[in-house]
Amino acid sequence: MSNLKGKVALVTGGTGGIGAAICLKLAESGAKIATNYRNEEKAKAWQAEAKKAGHDIAVYQADVSDFDACQTLVDQVEKDLGPIDILVNNAGITKDGMFKKMSKDKWDAVMSINLDGLFNITKPLVEGMTDRGWGRIINISSINGQKGQLGQTNYAASKAGMHGFTMALAQEVARKGVTVNTVSPGYISTEMVMAVSEEIRNSIIANIPVNRLGTSEEIAALVDFLASEEAGFATGADFSMNGGQHMM
Repeated sequence: MSNLKGKVALVTGGTGGIGAAICLKLAESGAKIATNYRNEEKAKAWQAEAKKAGHDIAVYQADVSDFDACQTLVDQVEKDLGPIDILVNNAGITKDGMFKKMSKDKWDAVMSINLDGLFNITKPLVEGMTDRGWGRIINISSINGQKGQLGQTNYAASKAGMHGFTMALAQEVARKGVTVNTVSPGYISTEMVMAVSEEIRNSIIANIPVNRLGTSEEIAALVDFLASEEAGFATGADFSMNGGQHMM
């Protein structure tokens, strides 16, 4: 567990799955946590559950595809909790379909959340990090951004673009004490994956050398390390956590 006492972390899309595990892990390490939501009922229920577990996590309504909303979110978090030291860009969606049948709306929807959202939420806070001489930006990509996936041209392109963003920004801010890294999970036992049929899940697992799905907690543990002081020499990297399914 890292020592993040006194740090403020903003995790986008943090009320379910991998994002929720990241929020809880960083909170356990002592950080003050904020996240955004689009579904208020789900977010408030999750916030209440986190509070029962001893974690007071601030939640705010904000759509990462809206640049002005992201600026407002950052301003409010910093007013309530203090300057943001750690940003985890986790918000993302899928709208799968074979390319020949993919509509422009599906393409735009995925790009606006997964890639434009990356710009929208990072832009308002990176200058504060560089001015203060410390910051951690961690972008949650995907194995399918590394290897591609049939039926996911929009998603794979957005997630590959995420690491391009990581490598470029890392070079701009490294001398100012800010690191930027990508984490690329493979198949994780989230609610979405567990909802598919057992037959399909077994076929997925058959292609994973460690012979199981990953857990959200394993991804969160890696993010926790990358957010720490000890990870200060790691920047511009893409950390794969996929059970050996894709090796680069």
